[in-house]
Amino acid sequence: MSVVLVINSGSSSLKYSLIDMDREAPLGEGLIERIGQDAGAISHTIRRVSDGDAAPTVLDATKKSERTIADHDEAFAVMLEQFETHGPALAEHPPVAVGHRVVHGGARFFAPTLVTDAVEQSIGELEVLAPLHNPANLAGIRAARAVFEDVPHVAVFDTAFHQTLQPAAYTYAIDAAFAEKHRIRRYGFHGTSHKYVSEEAAAFLGRDLTSLRQLVFHLGNGASVTAIDGGRSVETSMGFTPLEGLVMGTRSGDLDPAVLVHIARVAGYSTDEIDTLLNTRSGLKGLAGHSDMRDILAGLDAGEEKATLAFDVYVHRLRAYAGAYIAQLGGVDVISFTAGVGENASRVRAKALAGLVFLGIEIDQARNEARRHGIRRISTDASSVSVLVVPTDEELEIARQTLSVI
Repeated sequence: MSVVLVINSGSSSLKYSLIDMDREAPLGEGLIERIGQDAGAISHTIRRVSDGDAAPTVLDATKKSERTIADHDEAFAVMLEQFETHGPALAEHPPVAVGHRVVHGGARFFAPTLVTDAVEQSIGELEVLAPLHNPANLAGIRAARAVFEDVPHVAVFDTAFHQTLQPAAYTYAIDAAFAEKHRIRRYGFHGTSHKYVSEEAAAFLGRDLTSLRQLVFHLGNGASVTAIDGGRSVETSMGFTPLEGLVMGTRSGDLDPAVLVHIARVAGYSTDEIDTLLNTRSGLKGLAGHSDMRDILAGLDAGEEKATLAFDVYVHRLRAYAGAYIAQLGGVDVISFTAGVGENASRVRAKALAGLVFLGIEIDQARNEARRHGIRRISTDASSVSVLVVPTDEELEIARQTLSVI
């Protein structure tokens, strides 16, 4: 059995998954939250894979507990404790490698990369581009390397998939020398998910990935859309940071840059206050007071004006990007929806693509509203564009890329 441990270390969380790569199925997984706060939360699930080809089943109910967890080193120790106490035992399923999610690879990292001391240093130097994410990612790497000294560690970068963007797509029209000095360009994010979903969509359709023009909508609390031509990212909505593009749970998405100058002049906001406003008090939360699309839909059903406006703005931005990216691709063969909103909010999918029959896009209402697990088609049989719901699995994609390196 070939086993990979995947680590996704956030600013105050540690998500992990132990994956049997022979079956591409998790053996155990968990989430440690509120690191550095008064009451840390621990959730650990054990899974058993049968001897046949059946999908893994939950062996036990998820184990939950609370305790104070000071930092990522302690969180990593807690993770090891969960495996030892509840299983599966790491001694019986030793990982052949550890894969790490790293949000920002800048222009340096365009592929999964074996972690060395020099790579650690480079990830640290890129903290200026992702001050909320890369320090936490690096903390997870260092904690893991200290424990698993004898196995390779691989960094998988959210930005790497978008390194195929052409200069016309990633260049901002500002002073060129200034932009180069400060590394200001569009990088794109969610690349691990976009890569996974586009490949799964091609396999589901039995089509050659290199022959397909695809749009992938990754719609979660963070949201992005990517145009993928022949398996290569050619346009993506997130830019220098994950703030650009679509309306998100708490992020504004696209905004006239002069608004920032206006806020500083009129409201006297500092740069940190502006950053907080746009990243944590905007998007759906800023418009309607709720960051969760389920709350927005409930408000929509209740006739709440703010919820209705928030939903309309959200969908308007989806349609605007769909039209622009279909134009860049010269047409589209497959459109996929993924992540929490994309996989579960049928009304969002329907509204985003409504009235596009002239482009060969036709949604089947019954298929779209059906609650089913797994990848599925929601377009009509007559639709020339295949519209799919594709559950994303970033941990599996990280594990796949990790194995490809070692």
